[in-house]
Amino acid sequence: MTETKRKGARSTKDIPAAILEQLNSGKIETANLVEWLAVDQKILLNNLLKEKERTSYLTPVLEDIERLKKQTVNTINEAIGKGLYKQALQADDFQFLAEIVLHPSDLVRCWATYYIACDENRTLQETLELIKPFAADSHFGVREISWLSVRKLISEDINQSIQILSEWTNSKDENVRRFASEATRPRGVWCEHIEVLKQQPELGLPILESMRSDKAKYVQDSIGNWLNDASKSQPKFVIELCERWRKESPSKETDYITKKALRTIEKKP
Repeated sequence: MTETKRKGARSTKDIPAAILEQLNSGKIETANLVEWLAVDQKILLNNLLKEKERTSYLTPVLEDIERLKKQTVNTINEAIGKGLYKQALQADDFQFLAEIVLHPSDLVRCWATYYIACDENRTLQETLELIKPFAADSHFGVREISWLSVRKLISEDINQSIQILSEWTNSKDENVRRFASEATRPRGVWCEHIEVLKQQPELGLPILESMRSDKAKYVQDSIGNWLNDASKSQPKFVIELCERWRKESPSKETDYITKKALRTIEKKP
């Protein structure tokens, strides 16, 4: 999939009707966060199921959405992904997943990540390997949802997860490297915290150490944010780690990461 070259509208009201229709039909990717938030996922779901001749899945999945305590873009996204998995499982229809993982719509690919994360018959290693292509997706939304979809699985077996993801830090793809740190952030964004990493951030060192001088700003931001998360509960650990990194890796990349890591600590009087 190639990255979209459209800049996208600055506000929902500025999205051309023709573009919004294509987005809701699943014909094109969203170009920015404004478009991502503007897509009506229920309409997109209806269009997808008509396209794939699975209209019998529609009503049960819509009912899952209606049962949500709070309907947000992310909760609806998750409900659709899990709902589609449930329907496909009942129909013994695993061909459906193969048909949506490469769909032109970024939101449909987001649903597919939850579809993958639902299968309890897979090992953690197998699930993460299936998620990896989504971690490397050209679209920002798919990359974010890819780690959100498996965050609970990672949290439930943090030691094995760190062991597996530490290998991802050697990837040539900066998106895959970034997934390893973003998925294990102690506090994270739009997700539950990982309590053990808030109290024992040193467990994350196999992931953090190998990327302390990463050349990609996308990765640098994630590492800096990871440590900033940890600084809110274990400031001494973060201060000492940043001091050591600055001595051992005196580079502009490490300097950027450590400044970002220490920003909360340095704001305190």
